[in-house]
Amino acid sequence: MDIDVRGPRFGAAVTAAVLAVVLITGNAWLLAWQTLVFAWGAAGGVGHSPYGWAFHRFVRTRVAPVADPAGLEPSRFAQAVGLVFAGVGLAGYTLGPLWLGLLATGAVLAGAFLHAASGFCVACEMYLLAQQVALRVE
Repeated sequence: MDIDVRGPRFGAAVTAAVLAVVLITGNAWLLAWQTLVFAWGAAGGVGHSPYGWAFHRFVRTRVAPVADPAGLEPSRFAQAVGLVFAGVGLAGYTLGPLWLGLLATGAVLAGAFLHAASGFCVACEMYLLAQQVALRVE
């Protein structure tokens, strides 16, 4: 199944904004929300996450169809990677140490911002590289 590449990029932009607010305010509840969004995207795919729904409802209906769709699995893997980092960040914010929360949240913010700004998804590339390695091992 393929997806519109602009959807995950839109989600990354919203994610980056949410995580920036988390870093500025230290709001663990907002980080918990973002962690839940990552879990939703990892489990059901980015199209079924709240940000994917918003993209399909408000953005996709107003833009031309995508010429080069992307695979679903790399973006699901990226959501899982985001889930791990956000989960570690949430643990750092709520249980300590705070520096762990700041570091993990900053790392996932950097990845989301990079994807939103340039279209380059680090975790998606990690997934594709792992697929190539697995094919060579077989």
